[in-house]
Amino acid sequence: MLSCCSVSMLLFALGFLLVILQPSTGQFPRVCANVQSLLSKECCPPWDGDGSPCGELSSRGSCQNILLSQAPLGPQFPFSGVDDREDWPSVFYNRTCRCEGNFMGFSCGECKFGFSGINCTERQVKTRRNIFQLTISEKNKFLAYLNLAKNIPSQDYVIATGTYAQMNNGSNPMFRDISVYDLFVWMHYYASRDTLLGGSNVWRDIDFAHEAPGFLPWHRVFLLMWERQIQRITGDENFTIPYWDWRDAEDCEVCNDEYMGGRHPTNPNLLSPASIFSSWQVICTQSEEYNSQQALCSATSEGPIRRNPGNNDKSRTPRLPSSADVEFCLSLTQYESGPMDKMANYSFRNTLEGFADPQTAISNPAQSGLHNALHIYMNGSMSQVQGSANDPIFVLHHAFVDSIFERWLRRHRPMLEVYPAAHAPIGHNRENYMVPFIPLYRNGEFFKSSRELGYDYEYLQEPALQSFQDFLTPYLQQARQIWAWLVGAAVFGGIVTAVLTGLIRACQKKKGETSSEIQPLLIESEDYNNISYQSNF
Repeated sequence: MLSCCSVSMLLFALGFLLVILQPSTGQFPRVCANVQSLLSKECCPPWDGDGSPCGELSSRGSCQNILLSQAPLGPQFPFSGVDDREDWPSVFYNRTCRCEGNFMGFSCGECKFGFSGINCTERQVKTRRNIFQLTISEKNKFLAYLNLAKNIPSQDYVIATGTYAQMNNGSNPMFRDISVYDLFVWMHYYASRDTLLGGSNVWRDIDFAHEAPGFLPWHRVFLLMWERQIQRITGDENFTIPYWDWRDAEDCEVCNDEYMGGRHPTNPNLLSPASIFSSWQVICTQSEEYNSQQALCSATSEGPIRRNPGNNDKSRTPRLPSSADVEFCLSLTQYESGPMDKMANYSFRNTLEGFADPQTAISNPAQSGLHNALHIYMNGSMSQVQGSANDPIFVLHHAFVDSIFERWLRRHRPMLEVYPAAHAPIGHNRENYMVPFIPLYRNGEFFKSSRELGYDYEYLQEPALQSFQDFLTPYLQQARQIWAWLVGAAVFGGIVTAVLTGLIRACQKKKGETSSEIQPLLIESEDYNNISYQSNF
């Protein structure tokens, strides 16, 4: 268990680092949350390195018009011009920094995921590990990092507390400060909140991070940004998010005071006072109140984290996911299908997200499988979509979900075209920018192997032969179908080879006196180098 003394010392050291380090990730850049930027609709901050917008003098990037996708959307959202998130981020900004090469960030002052160094030319691949494989000091450090992020304000980003219309179309900015951890809670809320239609009317069938193709890429970016933020505020460039492998778990294995917090001794809906997370306050959990007030979550405290694992509705989520559920999901060859929402059948995305049965891949929103099952099982803050990131188990859970996505990508090796280019629900087409990220990221940019994005998973590295076996599987299946022909061909080939060998030897014996000048098997060296050897499987 993490002692009070060790926590205090570690937090003191980390707090000292904040004097010299500045965080950078998330939603509205602080330097663009002002009247001038909103009225001009331009967010192209200067890069500290040379003082020019987007680091243009150093060829890092330039201020450019945003190129929005014109691909048609699905029918799930029948409105236009009523939600700030439509054609993100054009309601707020239509000019942002477009970075060159491996540069990234709202001012092109960072490196793309997977690169480091002064000029962002050094490739790197870091490993995310099973939380139960961490040493005691590594685990304690992770917990301290979480607590630090919860209590330190973000230096570079703020959140919006009103819609663009409530800001009087930009002339009355409505933003406020927020902690590093709560910034991500707010972003998850903002991407999944209902559309405010005026009066008491809302449109609930909208979500820019769930229930559609962008679910997996969106959360992949979310974790990468969260991971980088922790690296920056702590100065620990080697930090990676641990994952919780929940396959075949009989209960919440991380729900104890050594890890993510045990049960309160007198109130099973709260966390144990011995856990550092018992003092955390949640935000953005009262969606019905926001809707009735036609307001956005303002990130004010709304009470402690609630969690009561296992006391959920068993008719909806009878058990935690099994290894068999995961393997069946991985066998699905289609990333997306049909309406591309929670009614999609035989969709890998919809099955992993949990709206389709993990044994048949048939849509059944009344049941919760795989990803959704974990959220419902926690029976508390984790079980409400908009506020689920309040519970720190969220990052452990989604890291493992991302690892399953990664396994599917490595097994099936899909082309980018597999990700839908059109007719997906709003915000989920391949070229749509993800809400509410600034800098801008398109869904399709993260439909690729994690190694290309600079990270891997410990348990995917251990069976080194697994990826090779996945590669060979389709060929082996074809070989089984023609096995009899292969055996026959081998036997026939052996007979032919024996006959030809005998004939060749007889000819060689007969022409033993032939000079080397007319032997056709001798080749000049320059001709030999021009021969290409090909083998066909």
